[in-house]
Order: sequence, then C-alpha cells, then structure tokens
Amino acid sequence: MPRILALDYGTKRTGIAATDPLQLIATGLTTVPSAQLRSWLTTYFAAEAVERVIIGMPLSLDGSPTDATKPVKDFIRLFKKDHPTMPIETVDEAYSSRLAVQALVASGVKKKDRREKGRVDEMAATLLLQEYLAQKG
Repeated sequence: MPRILALDYGTKRTGIAATDPLQLIATGLTTVPSAQLRSWLTTYFAAEAVERVIIGMPLSLDGSPTDATKPVKDFIRLFKKDHPTMPIETVDEAYSSRLAVQALVASGVKKKDRREKGRVDEMAATLLLQEYLAQKG
C-alpha cells in the first residue's frame, strides 16, 4: 500500500511527514528548505510509492485567508504542474505549529532543541498527518 505524505509548507522551510506503508502511523521525515522542496518531492516520489499528499492550509479562525495562504496556494499550483496525477488535499492547519511545540515539550525535548525551527515544522507535518489519518479511519 502506498504512503501518504504531509507537508507543513512555509516560505523558508517545509516540514514533511509520511505514513508507514499500511497507512497506520504518521512519522516525521525531515525539514527541507522550501526552495528545494519541488526537487526533493520528485526524488522521493521516484523512491517511494505515495498515494496522496496532504498540505496544511493556513486560514484564520473564520476561514478567511491569512498572509501565509497565498504562498501555499502558489506552491500547490507548481506541485500540480510537476505531478499532475498525484492527488493533493488541503487540511486546516490552525494552531499546528503551536501544537507541535506543545508535543515537543510533552515528549521531553529540551528547550534548546525546540528552538530549532525545522524540528517544529516536521512535528507540525506529523500532527497534520495524524489528524488526517484519525478522520479518515
């Protein structure tokens, strides 16, 4: 069974998480500079079977766009050009970074290590994917 990939896209960095082949467990993979994300995804798709990509869509509490919404939509347009047959779904990413910091605290990650933004982005992608799997399953 192919994996599901989740992206917590940001203008500087993108956190990435993936399921196991049975689509039961979400695991953080890495953080990639967003300028390199398209080539990273092409390489990953060549090595791993992926069923779909989930991407966090930053929206206000009332559902209206935020300053971060346009860059995500721009990336989605490029993604669809690069991978026209790969399904991509958006999910609400409200509070994903805040929840990621809380999860890192709860798991005992030291404050110094939590300051590493890439770790937070990777955890945010993992949480997005866990929530997607919970709703799906």
